Amino acid sequence: MQAVSSRETLAESCRGDELFASRAFAEPLTRLSTARDWRNTGAVHESRDQGWYPAFTGYRGSQSLRAETFIALVEDVLLKLVSDGARSIAIINTGVSTEAPLTIAVRTVLERTGVAVSVADIRNLGHAASAIFEQNGGGHADEHETSLMLAIDPSRVHMDRAVREPAHDAQPTVFRVPATLRDDPAAGDGYSRTGASGDPTLASAGKGVAILGAMVRDLVDGLRVRHPDAHGVR
Repeated sequence: MQAVSSRETLAESCRGDELFASRAFAEPLTRLSTARDWRNTGAVHESRDQGWYPAFTGYRGSQSLRAETFIALVEDVLLKLVSDGARSIAIINTGVSTEAPLTIAVRTVLERTGVAVSVADIRNLGHAASAIFEQNGGGHADEHETSLMLAIDPSRVHMDRAVREPAHDAQPTVFRVPATLRDDPAAGDGYSRTGASGDPTLASAGKGVAILGAMVRDLVDGLRVRHPDAHGVR
């Protein structure tokens, strides 16, 4: 996770490519805090690159904490920040599977301290720029995420290895079901040779710049609405 905090305000964010995304979100928020004189009341906290990512554990090198471990980690971090005086906390969540455990963690913090933690999920950010994407569906290491990485740190992207994979978008119903990806044709709809879901071959740095800018604008606007009385966000 990544955090921007003050005696009144904090923002905190959560993994591999998502770790770099969270740092990219933090940089302009840091500039905002400096420009608006948060220097004596604000801080950007380090990213947390470990989380609950069960969909990818079938691939070598992929790591995932147990859900209960991740919840305990988040609770411990947030409770310490509250004990240090933070009273407004905003988490920038750059994962998808992490949404559920974060909901549990912030509920626990509310019940134990009375502090209501705001959470911004990556799935709700940057929709103003979504029209620039060409793929039909996606979700992981796809056109969207690869474009973000090309804008943030192109040295870590090997476009020569990009492979289009099935989008794995479930048919919309009133039900949601857990999903996992495996490099095994027997996995059916969960088969992905590379671990990607979508079409990273369509990615570009220009698309990444556009979506990153839209995401940051959403975060800044959200902080201003959620914390209008916090020093520096008026």
